[in-house]
Amino acid sequence: MSALREALQEYLQLRRALGHKLEREGRLLPQFLSFLEHSGATSITSSLALHWAMAPGDASPHWWTARLGEVRVFARYMAARDPHTEIPPPELLPAIRSRRVVPYVYSDAEVQALMRTACTFEGVKAATYTTLLGLLAVTGMRVGEVIALDRSDVDWRARLLVIRNSKFGKSRELPLDPTTIQALRAYGRARDRALPRPRSPALLLSLAGTRLLYKNVQRGFSQLLCQIELPPRLPRQPRLHDLRHTFATKTLVRWYQEGRDVQAHLPLLSTYLGHVNPSQTYWYLTATPELMQLAERRSRRALGERP
Repeated sequence: MSALREALQEYLQLRRALGHKLEREGRLLPQFLSFLEHSGATSITSSLALHWAMAPGDASPHWWTARLGEVRVFARYMAARDPHTEIPPPELLPAIRSRRVVPYVYSDAEVQALMRTACTFEGVKAATYTTLLGLLAVTGMRVGEVIALDRSDVDWRARLLVIRNSKFGKSRELPLDPTTIQALRAYGRARDRALPRPRSPALLLSLAGTRLLYKNVQRGFSQLLCQIELPPRLPRQPRLHDLRHTFATKTLVRWYQEGRDVQAHLPLLSTYLGHVNPSQTYWYLTATPELMQLAERRSRRALGERP
């Protein structure tokens, strides 16, 4: 094994130990090293990195920039070991700023309408989708996290949900309101009556008694959206993931309205949501006009200005 290959293994192991999954890097960087080996190079150079990044000629400039960016980070790591390493400068392919999609914040009435409409699904699917939507709305979990829940992940006595090995390899515990526990118990009874011999330990089951599939959940949610009334001329169709955004945004709005120190509480919300970097949570402060107005009023009061 070459020195570059050994260094790449160590690099990936180190970053994964810090909580990064590195799925894209784990695919792209070995391909880049194969390109270097085919070129007869033993060190990273800017010209070869650029050549490799732009090799898929029909790809978008954004993808070229992303490919070169992965090499740049690895090159910084290699520079401490190999003085011949060149770190590709950012100017070679300027970063293309991607705008985060403005979240759609569901009203309570819209969430209730989605849940009522889910009750029209066939058999246990009705209870499953109603419970899925309810959990997303009251916990802010990722869709994949809810799908991955097993029955054993509910601590009934402590009123906790255990999220295991989620995004970035992190696990966490979520406290549940007593009403949420009651809803989960009711779902469990309905599920067990309909599927006494399930084929999966999953908490939420499909009609076949198996764990839900993400693509099928998205398809089911699209069916629900078509049956409820949403404001006309939305800039884009609301997503299932927007229930997570709704939870985060409404939590922040409530804190502002209650006069809490939002900046001090943000790390708590970040941990609850499973964000690795608190900056992911800070983004919600500018995500909606209502939050920006509340933050502006708070700032004006702190400065002694009139609203």
